[in-house]
Amino acid sequence: MRYTDDELIEGCLRGDRKLQKALYEKYASRMLGVCLRYAEHREEAEDMLQEGFIKVFHSISTYEKRGSFEGWIRRVMVFTSINIYKSRLRNYKEEQMTEYFDEPVNENIIDRLSAKEIVALIQQLPEGYRIIFNLFAVEGYTHKEIAEELGIAIGTSKSQFARARGYLQQLIFKQNKELYEQLARSG
Repeated sequence: MRYTDDELIEGCLRGDRKLQKALYEKYASRMLGVCLRYAEHREEAEDMLQEGFIKVFHSISTYEKRGSFEGWIRRVMVFTSINIYKSRLRNYKEEQMTEYFDEPVNENIIDRLSAKEIVALIQQLPEGYRIIFNLFAVEGYTHKEIAEELGIAIGTSKSQFARARGYLQQLIFKQNKELYEQLARSG
C-alpha cells in the first residue's frame, strides 16, 4: 500500500514500525544517492544512510511541514554525512594538492559521463574536497554557510572548492585522455 507523507509522518510519530519501514522504503534509494556523494565507498554511504534514518525517526516531531518532507529528510542526510566527516575532522589538516590541473574540461566529455560516473569521480576526491564540493556545487550552500557548519575559514572553503574542481578536472582528463585527443584532432 502506498502512503502519503502525512500518513507516514503520523505513523512514525506513533512509533508504528510498519509505517517506519514504509517511510524507509519510499526514500532510502534516493537518500542513498545523497550519501554516496559524501562517502568514499558504498559501505560508508550505507552507514550514513542508516544513521540518517535513525535521526529522521528520532527527530520527525521537529518537521514543521514547511517545504517538502523529502527535502527535510535530505537535509538530515546531508548533515548526518557532515557530522560523520566532522568526527574525523579532529585529525584533519587542510589537504594540499601536489599536482594541480587548470585546463578547462571539454563540455563534450562531461556530456558523455553518466550520473554513476560523475558520482564515482566525486567519490575519488579527497575527503575535505568532497565535502565542500558537494555542499557548494550540489547542495547550494554558500562558502559562509559551509565555513560556519564545518568550523573553518571562508577562504578555506573557497580554496578547497577550487582545488576540488581542479582535482575533478584532472580525473576527467586522465580517464578520457583518448577522447580529448580525438576531439582536439577533429575540432
